[in-house]
Amino acid sequence: MEWYTGPAGHTPQIAKSRLIRTTSNGSTGKCSVRNLTIWRKLVSSAASTVKVRCFLTRKFLAAASFGALAWASAAHAEVSQPTYPKSNLLLVTTVINATNPYMASWIQGSKDLAAKLGVPIEVVQSNGSSQTELAGIQAQAAKGKKIVLVMNPVAASNVPAVVQTINANGGYMVVWWNMPPGTEPKTSGDHFVAFGTYNGITAGECGAEHLVEALHGKGNIIALPGVLDSTVSQERYQGLLDTLKKNPDVKLLDTQPANWDQAIALRTTQQLIAKYGDKLDGVWTADDAMMLGAYQAFKQAGRLEKVKFSGEGAYPPVIDLMVKKAGNNAVVASAFHRGYMAAATGLLIAYKAAVGEIDVSKLTPEQRHGQYAIGCVTPENAAQFQANGGIPQGWLDELIKNPFKDLVGGPVLRTAAP
Repeated sequence: MEWYTGPAGHTPQIAKSRLIRTTSNGSTGKCSVRNLTIWRKLVSSAASTVKVRCFLTRKFLAAASFGALAWASAAHAEVSQPTYPKSNLLLVTTVINATNPYMASWIQGSKDLAAKLGVPIEVVQSNGSSQTELAGIQAQAAKGKKIVLVMNPVAASNVPAVVQTINANGGYMVVWWNMPPGTEPKTSGDHFVAFGTYNGITAGECGAEHLVEALHGKGNIIALPGVLDSTVSQERYQGLLDTLKKNPDVKLLDTQPANWDQAIALRTTQQLIAKYGDKLDGVWTADDAMMLGAYQAFKQAGRLEKVKFSGEGAYPPVIDLMVKKAGNNAVVASAFHRGYMAAATGLLIAYKAAVGEIDVSKLTPEQRHGQYAIGCVTPENAAQFQANGGIPQGWLDELIKNPFKDLVGGPVLRTAAP
């Protein structure tokens, strides 16, 4: 397995035209032009080291060390933004639904961090509704405490209204995944501390490239994105389209958004099976919940062993399918990240702004709008992700020491509209 970050000591402010690949034995080599193969060791226990494969966009690659260095220089200094005792804070975390495994992991990461910090937490579940999401956040803000929010928005368009709510409350927020064009933490004031994401384009490529490989470069596929008004769904879908441009013998027959929902994906795939029948060779999805729905549909249709699947999120059930090589190695790849890690990271950054442990005005551009490390799980390396959901032991304690520990670069570059 491989874990990608930038070369040691590299800073994003000085983006270099050539980066170096350092292998496990210390040798080096040139990276490819667009998707760079870089290395970083991640200690998962006192006795073992785990490496995870990750694809990162060239221009914004940076060492994990830059996050640590910038954090160390800013921590515990006098701060410019209003701060509060933690007794006056309420942590709030939002999810689109509680049935999606990513969302369940997100909730658990939020609750585990809250327990570590000794601060109460509330979960706002939107059930796929932007109106419900905003109303839930506003209700928490009306309780009288200062809100510390980490948000996984239903839609990018909901973010500005939430920013207004948090500004009026005096609390702090971090947003993951979705943010509309023209909205940035830096231009929205100190209360919108940061926006975080994973590289959706390269995450989409992870599944698409392995799907193409499993089909030997020829066949017909369908695609299940998440939500149309979703930045990350658009990025992942772009990763698919970019891959298909390089592999013209793999044809995309249909694209149907499935709202990040396994049940919707099941019904949608059943309809597509009825429409295309034996023409279908593969399924690309922007999320593992939707992939599991598609997988179930083909299993019920008796065609599971004739179709290949790729997902995103590397949920434990999906990793198990890869380890077991179920359905004639039906599942070929899924990008690795955890809702647990994203939620805890975002909530901690907002919390540290609220209590004055970071100065928002001194955060780097990458810390305010950055991307975090991801991996690509395949049947060949899946077993290494089974323990503890793929989260290294002691990860949360290390995060509390440095909330930017997994930051690897700035905004994701969009090469073309999907």
